[in-house]
Amino acid sequence: MAAEAGVPRNALTQRHLDLKNDFYARVRTRGGTPDRELRLRKQIVQLKELRATDAEEIKQLRADVEALFAALHVSESESRQLREQRISPDSVLRVLPVQPRPRLAGREPRSPRA
Repeated sequence: MAAEAGVPRNALTQRHLDLKNDFYARVRTRGGTPDRELRLRKQIVQLKELRATDAEEIKQLRADVEALFAALHVSESESRQLREQRISPDSVLRVLPVQPRPRLAGREPRSPRA
């Protein structure tokens, strides 16, 4: 109808109320909303739900990233402290003896790594 009137589509609802009213009268006489519009409205609802789900997932992932960075920072700090303690002459850090691992049935023992 906008094409018939030679105006942009949004002009129907904003400036030309007579054309808007005529359009909706034609829709009512056709017996309801066209299938194409119903299909598009349904798709819009699905996309909005998907967008909300994605937004929630992104929010959770951002929180996870922050928690992982915090854990990484703590791990790096502890590692640095342990290295400093190992180097210091009055270190009380001791190496624990290595305990042999139990052999699993049917497996060959692995050679020690170089």
